Amino acid sequence: MSSSKPSFQGRIAELPEVQVDPQQDWSTSSVSQLQFSLVIPTYNERHNLEILIEQLRQLLDRLLSHDYELIVVDDDSPDRTWEVAQRLAETYPQVRALRRQGERGLSTAVIRGWQVARGQVLGVIDADLQHPPEILEQLWQQIERGADLALASRHVDGGGVSDWSLSRRILSRGAQLVGLILLPGVVGRVSDPMSGFFMVRRSAIAERFLDPIGYKILIEVLGRGDISWIGEVGYVFQEREQGQSKVTWKQYLDYLQHLGKLRLDLLPVQRFLRFGLVGLTGVVVDLAVFYVLRERWQLGLTRSAMLSAEVAILNNFYWNDRWTFSDLSRQQRGWRKQLKRFLKFNIVCLAGLILNVLIVNILFNLLGVNDYLSKLLAIALVTLWNFSINLKLSWRVTDVSDP
Repeated sequence: MSSSKPSFQGRIAELPEVQVDPQQDWSTSSVSQLQFSLVIPTYNERHNLEILIEQLRQLLDRLLSHDYELIVVDDDSPDRTWEVAQRLAETYPQVRALRRQGERGLSTAVIRGWQVARGQVLGVIDADLQHPPEILEQLWQQIERGADLALASRHVDGGGVSDWSLSRRILSRGAQLVGLILLPGVVGRVSDPMSGFFMVRRSAIAERFLDPIGYKILIEVLGRGDISWIGEVGYVFQEREQGQSKVTWKQYLDYLQHLGKLRLDLLPVQRFLRFGLVGLTGVVVDLAVFYVLRERWQLGLTRSAMLSAEVAILNNFYWNDRWTFSDLSRQQRGWRKQLKRFLKFNIVCLAGLILNVLIVNILFNLLGVNDYLSKLLAIALVTLWNFSINLKLSWRVTDVSDP
């Protein structure tokens, strides 16, 4: 087994034209198709890897009759996990081993494994034994039924976590909430977007440009892949028996960066810029009306703030309806439909105010982010929330007939 160079973001080739890195010592028969390729990303997992491989072999030999491969992608582990992987590859023909040097990251390790994989279905499982291997059979059944993606979820019937602390549960759910705010059309498609245990049809991501950051490869697949049918299977997340957890605050920050990057990549930029400019006019209107109500009319603080905010919402709706989403508004003519759009817009914006406060508290009190930076991030996230939800809800074209 030889080392690989730091490489790519990544594209997954169509079969049978699998592009194999010439630096890797794969056999010439490696271009033949298989039913299933399961990638196992590793870092300091030498005590778990052999146990996991044996469990997977017993299960998949019975399920797929050797028509599969297990690809171990190790990030040059200090405990020399790659040596264990190499030894297993010499013993078992279904095991392939890849050692990366100069590059780390679970998501990119998974992509690297998929790039050299031969399977028509691609999968990923952690090497720390926290993902029960027996769940693979249920995931495969979902694929056989026609699913483009089969997901092991902690949040459906039969799923759960073992002994997580309250703070860890809050952080996990908080991270999911932030994902829903930033990418409702992606994160909201599954019950457990943080899962790292799933299968996906190769055809659903073939030739798609995958560029993840950090650990959450599933979000990248959902965001960029051609995923129609999703099947979910419940599983109980197990506690680690050997080694140490790799979850740190950096992973949460990588997750936020990944969400932001994917959101911007998927964003209709021109429409979003218009939405942002309208929002700036709303700030000016809000402050101006607040000044008049508070200083000239001598209304109380709360009433002034509430009324000025509502006037700003009216301003923003008018210009978004006439400019940002004008092409969609023209397909929904009539005052009744305009009123309906306004009421939806109002509700979304008020929900955004609540989210703003919630995000600030999560970032400042739970993650220890600076209070002003927390507020700035909250404004950015809520702006994306308002835009995304309004595009999908307030200006959604469902009936183009005139009243």
